[in-house]
Amino acid sequence: MRRSIIIVTSFMVAFLLALVPLPEWAIMYRPDWVVLVLIYWCLEIPERVGPVVAWFVGLLVDVSQANLLGLNALGMAMVGYITNRFHFRLGMFPWWQQAISILLILVLYRALVGWIKGFIVPIHLDYPYWVPCIIGMIIWPWLSVILRDASRVAKVH
Repeated sequence: MRRSIIIVTSFMVAFLLALVPLPEWAIMYRPDWVVLVLIYWCLEIPERVGPVVAWFVGLLVDVSQANLLGLNALGMAMVGYITNRFHFRLGMFPWWQQAISILLILVLYRALVGWIKGFIVPIHLDYPYWVPCIIGMIIWPWLSVILRDASRVAKVH
């Protein structure tokens, strides 16, 4: 039970960070918190967190952000699958290579979501759209350390 609480709590904190109102100039610097937490748990405990959990988390993101239902769910399911598929390799990388891999996963996620959104509304996939991927790559080492320490305290393994 305690193991699940830390996972749910980390997702709740990520949801709150994703929903915190920011000034107009800072919105483009907000990383995809929920996706980053999802990637961490898919790497840490791939037998418990994978594409199915990612799908439901993505549905919650869609509902909380009033997006097209299934938009983020599909993107996060893809993230969950890719992360689960390569979790052995990603887990063995040094922090800087892991951060670059996280950047690639975040770019794939944003590309899929942007591509699907482009069918519905005109969207510009210019520089500001990709900034959260770079910010996510930069904060990944610290986020993974924080979540690793929290999972050790809660004895998630």
